[in-house]
Amino acid sequence: MAEFDTGQIICTAVATGRTHDFKLLKRSRLPFVCSQLCLADRGYQGFAKLHAGACTPTKKPRKQPLSQDEKQHNRALARLRVRVEHVIRRFKIFRIFSGRYRNRRKRFGLRLNLIAGLLNCELAHAS
Repeated sequence: MAEFDTGQIICTAVATGRTHDFKLLKRSRLPFVCSQLCLADRGYQGFAKLHAGACTPTKKPRKQPLSQDEKQHNRALARLRVRVEHVIRRFKIFRIFSGRYRNRRKRFGLRLNLIAGLLNCELAHAS
């Protein structure tokens, strides 16, 4: 999770093996404030049931086009989500996250948090 205004990483979650991000979010049971807006991509389609402030793009129905309102909503959401994608890009600059992780699994969470701390420190000193 990243803060929208500053781009700082708020929290990280890891699991053993291949686990979808949405399953990790459900397992973490993070407390969400009702007034908090959460921007998510299409992988989080059921997130609106868990959190009232969740905003996900509209999926196109089979063999039917999206309406103009739905397309505008998806574009507006994509414009906001660009900031989150930039935070992910900053992680992927580190080679350890850009490819397959080949080190000890027990240390992955530690390394993720260390790099998140480095990125947050870099942001704090840049401004």
